[in-house]
Amino acid sequence: MFTADDFQYALENTRLLLAPRRQIETFGSTRFQFHLLTESMDRVNEVRVRQGTIHAERPQLLTPEHHARLLLENFGDKATEFADWLRHSGQPMAAILKYGFQFRRSEVSESVLHDSFEAVSGRVREQVEASQQDEPLSAVLQGVEDAWEVCLLKFTMDLVQGSGPRNVGDLRKHGLL
Repeated sequence: MFTADDFQYALENTRLLLAPRRQIETFGSTRFQFHLLTESMDRVNEVRVRQGTIHAERPQLLTPEHHARLLLENFGDKATEFADWLRHSGQPMAAILKYGFQFRRSEVSESVLHDSFEAVSGRVREQVEASQQDEPLSAVLQGVEDAWEVCLLKFTMDLVQGSGPRNVGDLRKHGLL
């Protein structure tokens, strides 16, 4: 079971190495490709690369009295513990827009590469950067091995915070707010 310190450590050690070129869509769903790199704490020059997709559903308007709840589908116990901790920790939550995310384990693949973190992250970043012309919603992240799902949730929370102002502006422009 994770402690508040474990969650805080994962949050503080999640780094965006390459950002997606676009944000969450206001009037439709969005699919982000992620490449999450974590270093083994037990072995030198061992980096795990997880690749998968995060589906962000169309943001929904909520009344100010209701707070968005993280909806977790097929996440493990540690991610659920993190969501519970987040709800009770006083961390800021979106009050106007609700974003729904789906994460399917069947879409996650992982491989272990035996090289320095710098070398692996450089290669992965170069590959993803080269493909961003065709796949602008790809991101490369650095995270913590034991709490990699927490790192992925932090990335989605950052996407929401970065996309929210533009989404609200779009809704106002269309007379929906």
